[in-house]
Amino acid sequence: MESFTFEAIGTLFEVRTDEPLGDALEWALLREVERFDWVWSRFRPDSIVAQMRAGSGRWDLPSESSRLAELYARLYRVTRGAVNPWVGSSLERIGYGPGYELVPSGAPEPAPLWDDDHQWEGTAVVLSRPGVLDIGAAGKGLLVDLLGSILAEAGHPAFVVDGSGDILHAGLAPLRVGLEHPYHADQAIGVVELDGAALCASSGNRRAWGDGFHHLLDARTGAPVRSIVATWATAQDAMTADALATALFVAPGEDLAAEFATESSVPEWLQVFADGHAEGTPFFMGGLFS
Repeated sequence: MESFTFEAIGTLFEVRTDEPLGDALEWALLREVERFDWVWSRFRPDSIVAQMRAGSGRWDLPSESSRLAELYARLYRVTRGAVNPWVGSSLERIGYGPGYELVPSGAPEPAPLWDDDHQWEGTAVVLSRPGVLDIGAAGKGLLVDLLGSILAEAGHPAFVVDGSGDILHAGLAPLRVGLEHPYHADQAIGVVELDGAALCASSGNRRAWGDGFHHLLDARTGAPVRSIVATWATAQDAMTADALATALFVAPGEDLAAEFATESSVPEWLQVFADGHAEGTPFFMGGLFS
């Protein structure tokens, strides 16, 4: 199997295919990464999101914005505001800002309410005051999907796109995926088999600093979630699976699965709690090591 690895949005991506990609397709993937980063990154000063931090106004975003806005609206509703795309200001207050200061500037504060002074619908964002849009709950999964679409359109129906654990699998033999231990990155707590779907994970151990701070917040308080330490979710697309993995830190798995079930599939999910116990669907619970 052919493999192409590269850095994207601050982490390592790998694309695996049966046939070589060729230089032109590799460059197409890298150009999409650059375009995506220029639009959505909180961490580069020339991005569209950085412009929103600096002032009020209207911004017209690319077509994928419609999918993101609809997804976040559903998450905001089903989690009763705990998942909120305007949580960026809360993240930056506790130290997770553009300069990676990792030093809080004050106590955690709730994110602005959706549609208070911050409006996002379709491809348009309208702000009456500066705001910090953060798509971290679903952004990496969305990029995985966008890269998968490029591969499929280029004649590669069989592939794996792996964005450091956010995985989209298509057309190949089923893929065995290890579930990383939330406290020991070189160990697994179980294994599942992925076949023609997406699987994403979320954990506070990858971006942690100071006295128990990490990037997975309850937007209603602006404080990191401490009762859950790791989550996993599946869906037909990586954007949804990524969003569900994040939302599992603040909402019951049953509620999320019911909200995002389709006629053809129901999301699988797993929550690992700080006290060591786990809850989830048989797909995941059956793969955990005893």
